[in-house]
Amino acid sequence: MVPWHVTHGMNGAILVLPRDGLRDPAGDPLRYERAYYIGEQDYYIPRDENGEFKRYENPADSINDDIEAMRTLIPSHVVFNGVTGALQGDGQLTANVGENVLIVHAQSNRQSYPHLIGGHGDFVWERGDLGSPPRVDQESWVIGAGSAGVSVHTLNQPGTYVYLSHNLIEAFLYDAKAILTVEGEWNNDLMEQLTPPRDIT
Repeated sequence: MVPWHVTHGMNGAILVLPRDGLRDPAGDPLRYERAYYIGEQDYYIPRDENGEFKRYENPADSINDDIEAMRTLIPSHVVFNGVTGALQGDGQLTANVGENVLIVHAQSNRQSYPHLIGGHGDFVWERGDLGSPPRVDQESWVIGAGSAGVSVHTLNQPGTYVYLSHNLIEAFLYDAKAILTVEGEWNNDLMEQLTPPRDIT
């Protein structure tokens, strides 16, 4: 039952780099200091008559109820790296100012729309076609169902960035998002804060 195993976490990605490495659109070498994998997963967990998630002795016992839940096409969960909050809190991504961060984003069953709040995709291979020139300066892009895309982000300012699917319902109501914390010195030449932050009332 192919859709059953895919919606139970049996998926992933293998990154195969071109023999001479990644290249920018001009053909120059493109380096990165950190690489992260984000596996976006939709789950369809059956509920009982009271709306509570059901439990089973083993996975095979759940297959009929799982199929009924999958027929709705409405996931019970949409998460990054297997569980809610996996890439937040203690699991958040980290980087330093000036680094290039490569992100491999895979989604086996549905489309996804990556976006980095506070940044953008400097170089994007939307379908993982790393031998082709990347698209540049993307605000969001599409990861096709059953594929993986690669993006490189140059982080020029310290702060907290949110990497999410720009299906914002899934990002905020299902928690399909990751936190990227960047450490380093603020660069006023790029952006200067004229008024200090204040409490929201």
